[in-house]
Amino acid sequence: MNILFIGDVVGKPGRRTLAQMLPALRRELEADLVIANGENSAGGFGITQETFDDLVAAGVDVVTGGNHTWHMREAYALLDSEPRILRPANYPAGTPGRGAGVFRASGRSAAAVGVLNLEGRVFMGPLESPFRVGRDEAERLRREAAVVVVDIHAEATSEKSALGWYLDGRVSAVVGTHTHVQTADERILPEGTAFITDVGMTGPRDSIIGMARDGALQRFLTLLPARFEVAAGPVQLNGVLVDVEERTGRARRIERVVRTSG
Repeated sequence: MNILFIGDVVGKPGRRTLAQMLPALRRELEADLVIANGENSAGGFGITQETFDDLVAAGVDVVTGGNHTWHMREAYALLDSEPRILRPANYPAGTPGRGAGVFRASGRSAAAVGVLNLEGRVFMGPLESPFRVGRDEAERLRREAAVVVVDIHAEATSEKSALGWYLDGRVSAVVGTHTHVQTADERILPEGTAFITDVGMTGPRDSIIGMARDGALQRFLTLLPARFEVAAGPVQLNGVLVDVEERTGRARRIERVVRTSG
Protein backbone atom coordinates (compact mmCIF):
# COMPACT_ATOMS: atom_id res chain seq x y z
CA MET A 1 0.00 0.00 0.00
CA ASN A 2 1.07 3.60 -0.59
CA ILE A 3 0.91 6.20 2.18
CA LEU A 4 1.37 9.87 1.31
CA PHE A 5 2.54 12.07 4.18
CA ILE A 6 2.35 15.83 3.52
CA GLY A 7 4.56 18.30 5.37
CA ASP A 8 3.31 21.10 7.62
CA VAL A 9 0.48 22.96 5.87
CA VAL A 10 0.99 26.71 6.41
CA GLY A 11 -1.98 29.05 6.35
CA LYS A 12 -4.33 29.79 3.49
CA PRO A 13 -1.63 29.41 0.79
CA GLY A 14 -0.89 25.90 2.05
CA ARG A 15 -4.58 24.95 2.17
CA ARG A 16 -5.13 26.39 -1.30
CA THR A 17 -2.15 24.43 -2.59
CA LEU A 18 -3.61 21.21 -1.24
CA ALA A 19 -6.99 21.90 -2.80
CA GLN A 20 -5.33 22.50 -6.17
CA MET A 21 -2.76 19.71 -6.17
CA LEU A 22 -3.79 16.88 -3.92
CA PRO A 23 -6.66 15.27 -5.86
CA ALA A 24 -4.51 14.75 -8.97
CA LEU A 25 -1.43 13.91 -6.88
CA ARG A 26 -3.32 11.24 -4.99
CA ARG A 27 -4.33 9.60 -8.26
CA GLU A 28 -0.85 9.93 -9.76
CA LEU A 29 0.86 8.34 -6.76
CA GLU A 30 -1.95 5.82 -6.14
CA ALA A 31 -2.02 6.87 -2.49
CA ASP A 32 -4.22 4.66 -0.31
CA LEU A 33 -4.04 6.97 2.73
CA VAL A 34 -3.09 10.65 3.02
CA ILE A 35 -1.74 12.12 6.27
CA ALA A 36 -0.89 15.81 6.67
CA ASN A 37 0.48 17.88 9.54
CA GLY A 38 -2.04 20.68 10.07
CA GLU A 39 -0.82 22.53 13.18
CA ASN A 40 0.03 25.64 11.11
CA SER A 41 -3.05 25.59 8.89
CA ALA A 42 -4.80 28.55 10.60
CA GLY A 43 -2.86 31.71 9.79
CA GLY A 44 0.44 29.91 10.31
CA PHE A 45 -0.29 28.99 13.95
CA GLY A 46 -2.91 26.48 15.06
CA ILE A 47 -5.88 24.67 13.56
CA THR A 48 -9.61 25.48 13.50
CA GLN A 49 -12.77 23.74 12.34
CA GLU A 50 -12.62 25.72 9.09
CA THR A 51 -9.02 24.83 8.30
CA PHE A 52 -9.57 21.18 9.25
CA ASP A 53 -12.57 21.06 6.90
CA ASP A 54 -10.41 22.52 4.13
CA LEU A 55 -7.78 19.81 4.61
CA VAL A 56 -10.36 17.04 4.54
CA ALA A 57 -12.10 18.52 1.49
CA ALA A 58 -8.75 18.53 -0.33
CA GLY A 59 -8.37 14.79 0.29
CA VAL A 60 -6.49 14.43 3.60
CA ASP A 61 -7.57 11.41 5.68
CA VAL A 62 -5.68 12.06 8.94
CA VAL A 63 -4.36 15.36 10.37
CA THR A 64 -1.46 15.39 12.84
CA GLY A 65 -0.32 18.24 15.08
CA GLY A 66 2.45 19.56 17.29
CA ASN A 67 3.34 22.40 19.62
CA HIS A 68 1.18 24.94 17.74
CA THR A 69 -1.94 22.78 17.90
CA TRP A 70 -3.05 24.70 20.99
CA HIS A 71 -2.77 28.22 19.51
CA MET A 72 -6.48 28.50 18.69
CA ARG A 73 -8.77 27.90 21.67
CA GLU A 74 -11.47 26.35 19.50
CA ALA A 75 -9.07 23.50 18.72
CA TYR A 76 -9.63 22.06 22.19
CA ALA A 77 -13.23 21.02 21.50
CA LEU A 78 -12.32 20.00 17.95
CA LEU A 79 -9.64 17.62 19.21
CA ASP A 80 -12.13 15.97 21.55
CA SER A 81 -14.86 15.60 18.93
CA GLU A 82 -12.96 14.75 15.74
CA PRO A 83 -11.01 11.43 15.73
CA ARG A 84 -9.25 12.29 12.45
CA ILE A 85 -7.20 15.01 14.20
CA LEU A 86 -4.30 13.88 16.39
CA ARG A 87 -2.11 15.81 18.82
CA PRO A 88 1.19 14.55 20.27
CA ALA A 89 0.57 11.48 22.44
CA ASN A 90 3.21 12.43 24.99
CA TYR A 91 1.26 15.38 26.43
CA PRO A 92 -0.02 14.92 30.01
CA ALA A 93 -3.09 12.85 30.82
CA GLY A 94 -6.25 14.94 30.53
CA THR A 95 -5.01 16.98 27.57
CA PRO A 96 -7.78 17.40 24.96
CA GLY A 97 -7.84 14.97 22.09
CA ARG A 98 -5.92 11.81 21.33
CA GLY A 99 -2.40 11.07 20.20
CA ALA A 100 -2.98 7.99 18.09
CA GLY A 101 -5.66 6.21 16.10
CA VAL A 102 -6.34 3.42 13.66
CA PHE A 103 -7.71 4.44 10.28
CA ARG A 104 -8.85 2.56 7.20
CA ALA A 105 -7.11 3.07 3.87
CA SER A 106 -9.47 3.95 1.02
CA GLY A 107 -7.50 3.37 -2.19
CA ARG A 108 -6.45 0.07 -3.74
CA SER A 109 -5.93 -1.19 -0.20
CA ALA A 110 -8.46 -1.11 2.62
CA ALA A 111 -5.97 -2.15 5.29
CA ALA A 112 -5.97 -0.70 8.79
CA VAL A 113 -3.24 1.89 9.43
CA GLY A 114 -2.15 3.07 12.86
CA VAL A 115 -1.04 6.72 13.05
CA LEU A 116 0.90 8.02 16.05
CA ASN A 117 1.80 11.66 16.73
CA LEU A 118 4.73 12.49 19.04
CA GLU A 119 6.54 15.71 20.02
CA GLY A 120 10.24 16.06 20.78
CA ARG A 121 11.67 17.51 23.98
CA VAL A 122 15.03 18.96 22.86
CA PHE A 123 14.60 22.79 22.59
CA MET A 124 10.87 22.23 23.18
CA GLY A 125 8.56 21.58 26.12
CA PRO A 126 9.09 19.26 29.14
CA LEU A 127 6.82 16.48 27.89
CA GLU A 128 6.80 12.77 28.56
CA SER A 129 9.51 10.86 26.73
CA PRO A 130 8.61 10.38 23.06
CA PHE A 131 10.74 7.23 23.17
CA ARG A 132 8.85 5.55 26.00
CA VAL A 133 5.43 6.76 24.84
CA GLY A 134 6.31 5.92 21.24
CA ARG A 135 7.32 2.36 22.17
CA ASP A 136 4.20 1.74 24.23
CA GLU A 137 1.79 3.29 21.74
CA ALA A 138 3.42 1.47 18.80
CA GLU A 139 2.96 -1.84 20.59
CA ARG A 140 -0.68 -1.02 21.26
CA LEU A 141 -1.37 0.05 17.68
CA ARG A 142 0.32 -3.05 16.27
CA ARG A 143 -2.32 -5.17 17.98
CA GLU A 144 -4.88 -3.54 15.67
CA ALA A 145 -2.86 -2.71 12.53
CA ALA A 146 0.29 -4.14 10.96
CA VAL A 147 1.05 -0.75 9.38
CA VAL A 148 1.97 2.07 11.79
CA VAL A 149 3.14 5.58 10.78
CA VAL A 150 4.73 7.97 13.29
CA ASP A 151 4.88 11.77 12.98
CA ILE A 152 7.71 13.01 15.24
CA HIS A 153 7.23 16.76 15.55
CA ALA A 154 10.60 17.93 16.86
CA GLU A 155 13.27 20.61 16.60
CA ALA A 156 16.48 18.59 16.92
CA THR A 157 17.55 16.39 14.03
CA SER A 158 19.44 14.17 16.47
CA GLU A 159 16.28 13.46 18.46
CA LYS A 160 14.33 12.59 15.32
CA SER A 161 17.11 10.32 14.07
CA ALA A 162 17.41 8.61 17.45
CA LEU A 163 13.67 7.94 17.55
CA GLY A 164 13.81 6.49 14.05
CA TRP A 165 16.50 4.03 15.11
CA TYR A 166 14.72 3.23 18.37
CA LEU A 167 11.45 2.41 16.58
CA ASP A 168 13.11 0.59 13.67
CA GLY A 169 11.22 -2.66 13.21
CA ARG A 170 8.43 -1.57 15.57
CA VAL A 171 6.67 0.73 13.07
CA SER A 172 6.42 1.14 9.30
CA ALA A 173 7.60 4.76 9.08
CA VAL A 174 8.99 7.55 11.25
CA VAL A 175 8.47 10.92 9.54
CA GLY A 176 9.82 14.17 10.98
CA THR A 177 7.91 17.45 10.96
CA HIS A 178 8.19 20.95 12.51
CA THR A 179 11.27 22.54 10.92
CA HIS A 180 9.56 23.10 7.52
CA VAL A 181 12.72 22.27 5.52
CA GLN A 182 12.69 18.99 3.62
CA THR A 183 15.77 16.87 4.27
CA ALA A 184 17.47 14.54 1.79
CA ASP A 185 18.07 11.56 4.09
CA GLU A 186 15.04 9.41 3.27
CA ARG A 187 15.86 5.70 3.58
CA ILE A 188 14.72 2.31 4.81
CA LEU A 189 16.35 1.38 8.11
CA PRO A 190 17.70 -2.17 8.58
CA GLU A 191 14.60 -3.60 10.30
CA GLY A 192 12.17 -2.22 7.71
CA THR A 193 11.17 1.23 8.98
CA ALA A 194 11.08 4.13 6.50
CA PHE A 195 12.64 7.32 7.87
CA ILE A 196 13.15 10.97 6.95
CA THR A 197 14.32 13.68 9.36
CA ASP A 198 11.87 16.29 8.05
CA VAL A 199 9.24 16.01 5.37
CA GLY A 200 9.18 19.76 4.71
CA MET A 201 6.41 22.32 4.30
CA THR A 202 3.35 22.95 2.16
CA GLY A 203 2.99 26.71 1.75
CA PRO A 204 4.80 29.83 0.49
CA ARG A 205 8.17 28.98 -1.05
CA ASP A 206 9.84 32.42 -0.98
CA SER A 207 9.50 32.84 2.77
CA ILE A 208 11.19 32.11 6.07
CA ILE A 209 9.64 28.73 6.89
CA GLY A 210 6.30 29.98 5.61
CA MET A 211 6.30 33.45 7.19
CA ALA A 212 6.75 36.79 5.41
CA ARG A 213 10.43 37.68 5.30
CA ASP A 214 10.25 41.24 6.71
CA GLY A 215 8.79 40.30 10.08
CA ALA A 216 11.14 37.36 10.57
CA LEU A 217 14.18 39.40 9.57
CA GLN A 218 13.27 42.19 11.99
CA ARG A 219 13.04 39.64 14.77
CA PHE A 220 16.55 38.39 14.03
CA LEU A 221 18.05 41.84 13.49
CA THR A 222 16.56 43.63 16.49
CA LEU A 223 15.67 40.78 18.90
CA LEU A 224 12.38 42.63 19.48
CA PRO A 225 8.91 41.14 19.11
CA ALA A 226 7.66 41.23 15.53
CA ARG A 227 4.35 40.30 13.96
CA PHE A 228 4.57 37.13 11.89
CA GLU A 229 2.29 36.84 8.87
CA VAL A 230 2.01 34.06 6.32
CA ALA A 231 3.95 34.96 3.17
CA ALA A 232 2.53 35.37 -0.32
CA GLY A 233 3.88 34.33 -3.70
CA PRO A 234 4.79 30.96 -5.25
CA VAL A 235 3.83 27.88 -3.27
CA GLN A 236 5.28 24.42 -2.76
CA LEU A 237 4.00 21.05 -1.63
CA ASN A 238 6.46 18.81 0.23
CA GLY A 239 5.79 15.25 1.24
CA VAL A 240 6.95 11.66 1.15
CA LEU A 241 5.39 8.57 -0.40
CA VAL A 242 5.96 5.37 1.57
CA ASP A 243 5.31 1.97 0.02
CA VAL A 244 4.50 -0.53 2.79
CA GLU A 245 3.91 -4.27 2.70
CA GLU A 246 0.50 -4.29 4.35
CA ARG A 247 0.74 -7.84 5.73
CA THR A 248 4.03 -7.36 7.61
CA GLY A 249 4.10 -3.57 8.00
CA ARG A 250 7.64 -3.38 6.59
CA ALA A 251 8.41 -0.41 4.35
CA ARG A 252 9.70 -1.22 0.89
CA ARG A 253 10.36 2.27 -0.46
CA ILE A 254 10.28 5.92 0.56
CA GLU A 255 10.61 8.82 -1.86
CA ARG A 256 10.37 12.57 -1.47
CA VAL A 257 7.52 14.41 -3.16
CA VAL A 258 8.04 18.01 -4.28
CA ARG A 259 5.59 20.08 -6.32
CA THR A 260 5.61 23.84 -6.95
CA SER A 261 3.08 26.27 -8.39
CA GLY A 262 2.79 29.95 -9.15
